[in-house]
Amino acid sequence: MSASVLSPIRPLASVSGLLQVASLLSLVLLLIKAAQLYLHRQWLLKALQQFPCPPSHWLFGHSKEFQKNELQQILKRVEKFPNACPRWLWGTSAQFVVYDPDYMKVILGRSDPKAKGSYNLAAPWIGYGLLLLNGQPWFQHRRMLTPAFHYDILKPYVGLVADSVRVMLDKWQQLSGPNPFEIFEPISYMTLDSIMKCAFSHQGSVQTDGNSKSYIQAIDDIKNLFVARLRNAFHQNDIIYRLTPEGRKFHQACQVAHEHTDGVIRQRKAHLQKEGELEKISKKRHLDFLDILLRARMENGDSLSDADVRAEVDTFMFEGHDTTASGISWILYALATHPEHQQRCREELQGLLGDGASLSWGHLDQMPYTTMCIKEALRIYPPVPGISRELSKPVTFPDGRSLPEGIFVALSIYGLHHNPNVWPNPEVFDPSRFAPGAARHSHAFLPFSGGSRNCIGKQFAMNEMKVAVALTLLRFELAPDPSRVPVPNAKVVLRSQNGIHLRLTKLQ
Repeated sequence: MSASVLSPIRPLASVSGLLQVASLLSLVLLLIKAAQLYLHRQWLLKALQQFPCPPSHWLFGHSKEFQKNELQQILKRVEKFPNACPRWLWGTSAQFVVYDPDYMKVILGRSDPKAKGSYNLAAPWIGYGLLLLNGQPWFQHRRMLTPAFHYDILKPYVGLVADSVRVMLDKWQQLSGPNPFEIFEPISYMTLDSIMKCAFSHQGSVQTDGNSKSYIQAIDDIKNLFVARLRNAFHQNDIIYRLTPEGRKFHQACQVAHEHTDGVIRQRKAHLQKEGELEKISKKRHLDFLDILLRARMENGDSLSDADVRAEVDTFMFEGHDTTASGISWILYALATHPEHQQRCREELQGLLGDGASLSWGHLDQMPYTTMCIKEALRIYPPVPGISRELSKPVTFPDGRSLPEGIFVALSIYGLHHNPNVWPNPEVFDPSRFAPGAARHSHAFLPFSGGSRNCIGKQFAMNEMKVAVALTLLRFELAPDPSRVPVPNAKVVLRSQNGIHLRLTKLQ
């Protein structure tokens, strides 16, 4: 047979050989990856061996039981395993869940970074602002933004928040009567309205212009998709996730949220430039959050980049409205289900404020019983149920047990607040726990986290809660809907699986 006839066979043989080499290489890489995962699992087993936990599946970990109701599963662990308990997300990934105040104090007293695995997945949404930054960049941003929360800045906000609350209550007055209605969504609009007025000097009302509905819905979608992604081992890779329907929906929702915040920044810049204020902001007596961002200088003298500004605005826009909306909604629910405490708060507020028309900064520290009830509601229903850290160095706890560097620590605020070793009868609503002089561990109550990375806006949030609760109780009597008892659910902030429905009766 001639060489010309045999020649086509040789390229085919070469391709076949290349395929065999590629297959062999893929198999070797797969085996190397499997070995890495196996060794990492063995390392985790050894690292967590001092801390018992319920049996877990070698591949799925504890994921199946946590699909039922995450918060209820945490409470079961709180009862059975003192201090802390490992939670296996899947075979080669685990969290160390903490719900003891001594353990909390140790972790929050350190400078460990936020856990990359979970927090970095939020970066496409809120960027690298205060929530996600670590190390020196975080310190610089925190120091730069702290003046925005000085009490001289917060004082004028009380009137702005009160205006937003009254707009909401006027709408509620038309809905009041025998039929209960869901309160979380309108409260979300109210808190967004407040944050837009206070932090970004927004003119008009988010609650009446109707242009923010898409933003509220986008934030809802983002939170649901974010939580679902955390629980799916196959969605951790960014490239793979972007190719899934869920990843595309997440990306679209982020775009909607970014368009909203970009619009806020754009309008504020245009307003300042129009009035020739951009170079004069630093000389104004009262600065809002966006003023400080636009005039901010880092330690090297450079301005914040546009990406930095948007990250901080996205972060504060979300944290400033959604967590506070959660807090106010659950506080009103707690008071609705405990009418005797509701009435005592109302009597205190009537004696202090009359009809509430003159509510001012000076009144906020003169409502002790109402404040006690707010704090007890935040204990039972913490707006942020948990946070996490990644150990940057080994840690030893007060009981002598220790963990190595690299472990992911989940600080369960919900578990801490419901820990019977910390709070006797934790499910009972008892405001006297927060009576002046009541003794408790320094890290037993952490609705705004603790340590150097505590919530920068906690005073603003507490003020807004006080204003909202005071004005609501002065106008309405609250009652729960017995046919729809809310089911707490951890979705970044504490929500209810079936909404929070209340019956409001206008006071005479």
